[in-house]
Amino acid sequence: MNAPRSTVLIVDDTPDNIMLLSALLKEKYNTKVATNGNVALQILLAGGVDMVLLDVMMPDMDGYEVCRRIRHEPRTAEVPVIFLTAKSQPEDEAKGLAAGAVDYITKPISPPILFARVSTHLALRDARRELERRNAELEALLAQRSHGQVPEV
Repeated sequence: MNAPRSTVLIVDDTPDNIMLLSALLKEKYNTKVATNGNVALQILLAGGVDMVLLDVMMPDMDGYEVCRRIRHEPRTAEVPVIFLTAKSQPEDEAKGLAAGAVDYITKPISPPILFARVSTHLALRDARRELERRNAELEALLAQRSHGQVPEV
């Protein structure tokens, strides 16, 4: 049985960038799109997004602020955010990572780099979730043992 496809939210104010990224990702991932930060946050709060590809330079609310808001909202705080931007200075990358992004890719996008980074960060997210699940199971087992409900092995 195939695992469900991850959903990637593409946030960019340039329609050509959205079309390019959607075309690149459509074979492996479901995509949703937003052309500004407010719409992106609404989509994220509705649920079902596994990763965000976020442009930095957008009108009204830049990507840094969108990322900070994603991190401060408990329902979205764990969604990986990768910046995709033409801003290529080290201080821009540092600012993006400080805002809470897991990665930073400069434009023009290299498809192999994009695929590798998206795949890696989704795998890391899945591994973290599995560790949290197993840890919860072990904590529950320990709690049962401490109350004499489960015999020692």
